[in-house]
Amino acid sequence: MDALSSRENPRLADAEIDAFGATVRGGCLRPGSEGYETARKVYNAMIDKRPAAIARCVDIADVMTALAFGRKHHLDIAIRGGGHNGGGLGVVDDGLVIDMSQIRGVRVDPVARTARVGAGTLLAEVDHATHAFGLAAPFGIIGTTGVAGLTLGGGVGHLTRKFGLSIDNLLEADVVLADGRFVRASEEENPDLFWALRGGGGNFGVVTSFKFRLSPVSKVFFGPMFWPLERTAEVLSWYREFIGKQPDDLNGFFALMTVPPVAPFPQVLHMKKVCAVVWCSTAGGPRTESLLRPARALKPALDGVMELPFPMAQGAFDALYPPGYQWYWRADYIAEIPDDAVKRHAEFGAAMPTPFSTIHFYPSDGAAARVPKDATAWSYRDAKWSQVIVGVDPDPKNAAALRRWAVEYWDAIHPYSMGGAYVNFMMDDEGQERVKNAYRENYDRLARIKAKYDPDNVFHVNQNIRPGKPGPEQTSGGGRKAASAKPNPRSH
Repeated sequence: MDALSSRENPRLADAEIDAFGATVRGGCLRPGSEGYETARKVYNAMIDKRPAAIARCVDIADVMTALAFGRKHHLDIAIRGGGHNGGGLGVVDDGLVIDMSQIRGVRVDPVARTARVGAGTLLAEVDHATHAFGLAAPFGIIGTTGVAGLTLGGGVGHLTRKFGLSIDNLLEADVVLADGRFVRASEEENPDLFWALRGGGGNFGVVTSFKFRLSPVSKVFFGPMFWPLERTAEVLSWYREFIGKQPDDLNGFFALMTVPPVAPFPQVLHMKKVCAVVWCSTAGGPRTESLLRPARALKPALDGVMELPFPMAQGAFDALYPPGYQWYWRADYIAEIPDDAVKRHAEFGAAMPTPFSTIHFYPSDGAAARVPKDATAWSYRDAKWSQVIVGVDPDPKNAAALRRWAVEYWDAIHPYSMGGAYVNFMMDDEGQERVKNAYRENYDRLARIKAKYDPDNVFHVNQNIRPGKPGPEQTSGGGRKAASAKPNPRSH
């Protein structure tokens, strides 16, 4: 293990932290400061860490100042964007949190169809800004998610089959490196860094802003179809054959869940465990009706598909999953769902420990699959789904039960997986081999780039890619320049 990630954080005097805070425009919080208890919390309340200092950065200069302070005092450094990370990797015990939540904002260029987005911005804020121009970028499924963490891990969501992953629509990023330099990463500038940022997580620097390609999306046909839980095997068997044969316009993730006791769900379904598909179609009304006809032939207990503005679709789950719940995650990439796996999903779906617990299969085929696996750090372009199991509940007393169910479920179905998982769905207790498996053959190249840009592993509070043998990253594969491998899913 490298020295930085193996040592303990030194004890900082309050006066040192206060003096540092005076050099940060956004200020700095320490234990006992007003606002500290709120600022140290992340989306997942199962994470309960107490940093020595939280730098509330408002600009790039603050980020550079905070990073220099953390390095000077040999502190563990966590980077916080939206704070949604499942493993709670936006906070660290006794170290320094570089809090980016105030570096937010969206500037849309409707002519070029691009958006410049600050690192603290949430998905809902991007949707609001781009929707005014009839445009959108493909992100996740919950509006309170941070753009930065979601994008750096890859970015799977409602528009993945149509427009690819978030990283496939990333055009450039502004980055503060471990040594304090400020650089731009794109296909033209620092292309090796740009390659690594697209899926390699927060391992290579502090990204302060992103520039995304936007696509015409205004309204979508969105909503769930529910079937009784006892039909799980039937519906999942149908879904696994159906979704991959559909045009890119139709996305739909499969779920096992409990129907919330709220409108617009009919009271007869409240608190019932169900299997579901949550559809999102950009195909227009008549075409969507045709595409969904086979699903409706299965006679769902609820057909909730309706035309909605895209921001409403992406925010549909926000109220159901507010910050502050207990979460435990396990995940895998999936190529096939054999009959034996279908049976295990039905068994564990029936045993969901709380009404908030769920499993989702997010499609990652379509446009995302047409990007070469060496074009970005995300190597699982051959995966059909990114699957996640989450035990969720507001009550901390249920934390052990959530973890036990998720781990036992994962143990039962992992043999049917591709071996690795989407890093945004991984906890921090899964081990280094799981990180390597998340990147497969791309890991060694990532480790070399890590050695170039962060040889001391300053950025290790993440799903860590450890520095490998230093070497120039000028080519990939058979001698092709890295800048030539452009992920453009719509050109195929």
